[in-house]
Amino acid sequence: MNEQLNAPVSPEPSGFAGWFTIWLNAVTKPSEQAYSLLAGSPDAQNNTRAFTWIFLAGTLSAIVTGILQALLEFAGFAARFPGFPEEIAGNAPRNAAVSLGISLCTSPIAGAMSVVFFAIFVGIIQWVATMFKGTGNFSQLAYVTAAISVPFSLISSLFAPLSVLGVVGYCFSGISLLLGFYAMYLQLLAVKSVNKFGWGEAAGSYFLPVFLFLCLCVCVIAGLVSVLAPMMGDTFRLIN
Repeated sequence: MNEQLNAPVSPEPSGFAGWFTIWLNAVTKPSEQAYSLLAGSPDAQNNTRAFTWIFLAGTLSAIVTGILQALLEFAGFAARFPGFPEEIAGNAPRNAAVSLGISLCTSPIAGAMSVVFFAIFVGIIQWVATMFKGTGNFSQLAYVTAAISVPFSLISSLFAPLSVLGVVGYCFSGISLLLGFYAMYLQLLAVKSVNKFGWGEAAGSYFLPVFLFLCLCVCVIAGLVSVLAPMMGDTFRLIN
C-alpha cells in the first residue's frame, strides 16, 4: 500500500501536447467543474495564453483553408465568391497557385484579426455577465472560451472549402452547422461556469452580445468582400 501511495505521479504533458489535451478535454468532457478548474488555472490569470491560441488557430485555419481551396481548384472546383467574374471561375485551376500564395501571405493577418474579434466578443459577454452579478473576469472567460474555440476553428477550416462539392458539400455544411450549435452550448456553459450564476443569466450574457457580434461580423465581411473582390478580380485578369 505504501509503495502505491509513494509511486511517482506522471507529470502533465507540457507544450503543444499539453495544449492539445486541454482543447480535447474542453470539447469532449465539458462540465461546470471542468470549466471552473480551467478558469482557476495560472494561465487563466492573464490573456497571453488565450490570445496565443486564438492567433495560432486563426493563422493555421487560413493556411489549411488556402491549401484545400488550391487543391480543389486544381481538381476543377472553383470557389463561389460573390462579385468574382465568371472568367475567374473558369480559369480557377490556373490560378490555384496564386490563391494559395495569397492565403499563405495573409494568414498572419487572419490570425491577428481573429484575436481582435475574439477579444471584442469575450469582452462584451463578460461585461454583460458582470451586470448579472457574475464573479468571473475577462482573462478567465477568454482562457476557457479559447480552449473551446480552437478545435472548432481548426475543424471548420477543413470543412469550409469542401462546401463547393455539390451534395457532399451540403453534408459537410450540415455537420458544420451541428458543430456550431454544440460550440455555442459549450461557450454558454463556459459563461455559466466562470461567472458562477444560473442558466438564465448565462443565456442573457451570451446571446445578446452574440446577436450584436454576428451583425457586426456580417457588416465587416460584406464590406471587405465588396472592396477586395474587384481588386482580386483585376489581379487575376492581369495574370491571365
